[in-house]
Amino acid sequence: MSLLLKTGFILGSASPRRLELLKQAGLEPVKTISADIDETPLKGELPKPYVIRMAKEKAEKLIPLAEGRPLLAADTVVAVGRRILGKPRNKEEAEVFLRLLSGRRHAVMSCIVLVMPDGRLLSRFVQTKVLFKRLDESEIKDYLSSGEWEDKAGAYAIQGLAAVFVKSIIGSYSNVVGLCLPTTVSLLKGALGTVPFS
Repeated sequence: MSLLLKTGFILGSASPRRLELLKQAGLEPVKTISADIDETPLKGELPKPYVIRMAKEKAEKLIPLAEGRPLLAADTVVAVGRRILGKPRNKEEAEVFLRLLSGRRHAVMSCIVLVMPDGRLLSRFVQTKVLFKRLDESEIKDYLSSGEWEDKAGAYAIQGLAAVFVKSIIGSYSNVVGLCLPTTVSLLKGALGTVPFS
C-alpha cells in the first residue's frame, strides 16, 4: 500500500465521501477536479449502461486537466428495477425516492474509471444489493428534515442517519458510501504498480 502513496493520481470527483474513503485506504490524490456534464439519462436507458456512460464521460472530459497524471473518476446510482434514482432535485423528490425504497431491495451501481497518462481507459463495474426496512411516516419526515438526503444518490447516506433503515446488504459497503475500496485499490495497484508519477 505504501507504494501507492507515491503515485500522484488525480481524483476526478468533487465528492467529499470519495476523498475520505480514499484516505481511509491510505490513498490521497495530488488534487481533486470535477466535471460538469449533462447527467440526464437517455430515453429508455437502463441503470447499468447509464452509470458506465456517466463515469466514462466524466473521465474523458477531465483528461485535458489531468496534467499527464493518472485520473480516477467514478459515478454511482441507486436503481429500483429499471428506474434510476440519482441525486434528488428537491425535498419532494427525495420523499418520492424514500417511499420507493421503503421495504424494498434496491441496487447501488457504480463504475470506476482510471485513465492512464498514455490514454488507456480502464474501468470496473460494481453492484451492491441493499434491503430497506419498511419506513414509517415519522422516519420519512424526520429524515427529510435532517437534510442528509441532499446531494446523495437515492436520497440517503448509509454512513449517516439512514444506517437504521438498512436491514441487509450484499456486496461492498464502501460502494454504497460512494466508492468501492477493494475494486478501486485493485484497479490502481494493477495499473500503476510501483511506478511513481510524483
